[in-house]
Amino acid sequence: MKKLIKCKTQNGTFDVPFCDGKTILECLEEANLPTHSHCRDGFCGACRCKLKGGDIKYLIDPLAFMDDDEFLPCCSAAESDLSIEIE
Repeated sequence: MKKLIKCKTQNGTFDVPFCDGKTILECLEEANLPTHSHCRDGFCGACRCKLKGGDIKYLIDPLAFMDDDEFLPCCSAAESDLSIEIE
């Protein structure tokens, strides 16, 4: 069963399927959801999103600063269905 990312943006809420073998950022980009990104390796923090529900795992340990309710989709994968917010 595919995992689903419920993504809240300024333009509405969208359901994005998570594809195994990809990062969350890659899945958001494939769904044409505007997401800021620069380094794609967890260094800059430009892609920072709010994690509202669900579980992620980091594929690379991020070095960017994040608040407790934030994560970096560039270097993470979904472990369950997710609810996220892109600012």
